[in-house]
Amino acid sequence: MEINFSSLAKLATKLRERTITAADIIEGAVANHNNGKLNAYAAWDGDRALAVARHLDGLLDKGYDTGPLMGIPFSVKDLYGVPGLPISAGTDQALDEKWSSAGPVVSNVMAQLGVIMGKSHTVELAFGGIGINDHWPTPKNPWGDGNRIPGGSSSGAGVSLCEGSALIALGTDTAGSVRIPASVTGNVGLKITKNRWSNDGIFPLSSSFDTPGILCRTVEDILYSFNAMDPHNTNVDENINVDGMRFGVLSSLAAEGVDTDIADLLTSALRKIEARGAVLTSATMRNDQPAIQLFQQGGLAASELAAFLSANHPEKIARLAPIIRNRVDAANGLSAVDYIRRKSDFERMSNETAAEMAQNDFLVCTTVAISPPELSALADPNEYAKANMSVLRNTALANLLGLCSITLPIGLDRNGMPAGLMLMGRPYDEERLISAALAIEKIIGTGAEILGSSR
Repeated sequence: MEINFSSLAKLATKLRERTITAADIIEGAVANHNNGKLNAYAAWDGDRALAVARHLDGLLDKGYDTGPLMGIPFSVKDLYGVPGLPISAGTDQALDEKWSSAGPVVSNVMAQLGVIMGKSHTVELAFGGIGINDHWPTPKNPWGDGNRIPGGSSSGAGVSLCEGSALIALGTDTAGSVRIPASVTGNVGLKITKNRWSNDGIFPLSSSFDTPGILCRTVEDILYSFNAMDPHNTNVDENINVDGMRFGVLSSLAAEGVDTDIADLLTSALRKIEARGAVLTSATMRNDQPAIQLFQQGGLAASELAAFLSANHPEKIARLAPIIRNRVDAANGLSAVDYIRRKSDFERMSNETAAEMAQNDFLVCTTVAISPPELSALADPNEYAKANMSVLRNTALANLLGLCSITLPIGLDRNGMPAGLMLMGRPYDEERLISAALAIEKIIGTGAEILGSSR
């Protein structure tokens, strides 16, 4: 099937040359979904997607071109409003109709006639990095033994790419919720700098840290997507190389407790780029420990979610899954003074980190420090909490300290699960971040080349 092997740029070219039709692309996505049975979606909309594709072919035959995303299949996390599709934000009941209105990100996709295949699963209210939701079946990560976490909170996003039912997945990232599912499913995930893209039309978890993000199969596809979607973009340099780039390899908190085999995969990838002229330095972040300590205490997200639910959806609080409800209830014990102090601390640490970034072009570490746990090992709440923090720790640094970030695959760990390399860049420096990731991908290979196929 053409959809399984072509990059977005090649598919778009073939679509406009009319050597492939939009219906061909979407029929391939529908077939992949029907064959996969990976439970990526809370709401599947294949019939409407096919109807849209046939309409697009009529427009293309008449010479109309609505933009680079035309005819490209998307999955959309069930936090985003999409007209005509239900939204629950991972809770046990649908939200009010007003939440189905499209915000700027989805409106951009729709304006270019990108094809939305359905709403992908999310952790309840996006509050968790594992990917489990007590109200909905957990998406199935096809890697390894098939019983490992899909990553959260955008739990269906990476799985939809593995399945082949989507080529671009819209997620959100508050502490790693794009990069974690991308990493553990062998895909690429981009976290945008806070406020570069609008959060309007997205159900909120944390007003301080929420940001939209995208997942694709390759950095090349991330580049294509970002160029098409970013309202401020001056286009990413596709021809840059790593020669002379300074990569600060984090040797402090982000390197602690990393599984040996995952650390070895990172070292191997770094040696390959060093051989091409990259400059590797040992780097520390003065605020990594204090930032994560505040995060472990609930950060700002728990308080902001508790306040939002109390003001707008108090009826939902009693029906939250216990693991979410406990964190929301605990946030009510934080005083306004302590909340303001925490917020001020994060702002100060973010400013200090931005200044530190002058010493290196990018910071680098493993995306997820441990092999993705088996779902069966997480039934105990204490084990869940421990694994959740291990999964979130490295990715959360970029959110808490105001950086942009991307993950790309570097190999399979001892359990046959994908591992990722994470780059963190200066605020609003996504263009250079993606260029660097693309240069690395050209050296070490794409996920398909490194990992093989999960299907």
